[in-house]
Amino acid sequence: MAHVNSRVQKYRDALRMAGLRPVQIWVPDTRRPGFAEECRRQSRLVVQVDMADKDMRQFMDEALADVDGWTE
Repeated sequence: MAHVNSRVQKYRDALRMAGLRPVQIWVPDTRRPGFAEECRRQSRLVVQVDMADKDMRQFMDEALADVDGWTE
C-alpha cells in the first residue's frame, strides 16, 4: 500500500508543479432512486414556463440566430 500512496503523491505533486490544484466537486447522484423522474419533472416545468413566456422565446430565437459562424 505504501508504494501506491507514494505513486499517487508523486502524481499529485507533478500536477501541482504544472500549476493545478485539487478541487472537490459534489454532483447529484444519478444512480439514486427517483433521480430520472425528478429530471423529467423539472424538464416539464421548464417547458411550461418557456412556452408561457413569449418574450423569452423571442429572445432565445434571436440569440440562436446570432451564433451562426461562431465555429468557423
